[in-house]
Amino acid sequence: MVRSGIALISLALLVVGCAGHPLVPKEQALAIKTRGRTLAPHARAIHEAIRQSGSLGALAFLDAGDGHLVVLPGNTPAEAWARYSASPSESSPGRVLVPSVVSFVYSSDVPKVPETVTHVFLQQQQTLGTSLIALDTEQRHLSDSIAATRQETQQSIAAARQDMQKALNSLAEDLDAARKFMLQTADLGRLNQKALTSLAEDLDAARAFMLQTAQLGWLNHELNVQNANGIRKAARASEQLTSDSARLADTMRQLSESLADQLKELAGRLDSIQSKLSDVK
Repeated sequence: MVRSGIALISLALLVVGCAGHPLVPKEQALAIKTRGRTLAPHARAIHEAIRQSGSLGALAFLDAGDGHLVVLPGNTPAEAWARYSASPSESSPGRVLVPSVVSFVYSSDVPKVPETVTHVFLQQQQTLGTSLIALDTEQRHLSDSIAATRQETQQSIAAARQDMQKALNSLAEDLDAARKFMLQTADLGRLNQKALTSLAEDLDAARAFMLQTAQLGWLNHELNVQNANGIRKAARASEQLTSDSARLADTMRQLSESLADQLKELAGRLDSIQSKLSDVK
């Protein structure tokens, strides 16, 4: 009670000082005098509310509508008003009517005189706090966006590096494949050269074989001529004819067999030449 009385005396002195200041409007000075007188009977209730809340003080005023006592605890006037504004009953029909001037009364344990605060100042502080909260939220969103953008940029750079590394690896593989293809092409060229050389040799052998066959044919013709002469002579001598006919028949048989073997060999060589030509193509 002693501390409450001291606080109220200090409040009254502050009210008198403020009311007498030439910068305070007459209407506000009158409201300060009236507020001091009307709050004095409620000192016990005000300090009890502060004590129960555990705060450093509270905004205290009488409702401008029905005159009942309103105590809004808080560590500062702005905090007390912010708590009140953020309470769920802000938009309810029973909302109090705040006068133009209110008092922030400190706890009896705090050696400070009550402060006079205007309703407009509290609203300005609330608007400023809301703006600061909005700016802080926007700053956090901006920081999150910057962090996300940075992460996306880092991921894009990492993906680009991976794509570049894959492209370099693919290029190296293509170069290796091209080198192997060139080596294989060179080897194939050497094989083709060998095949052409072998084909030329086979053609020379075939040419020689054909010349031999032609010679055999000429010899066969000569033999046929000789046989004809022998037959004419055989007509003159039957015994000689019989002997010559047998010898001629044997010779013709041998020549026919030799010619057939040579033609068969020629056909085999021609087939071999044809196969090699197909392989070269």
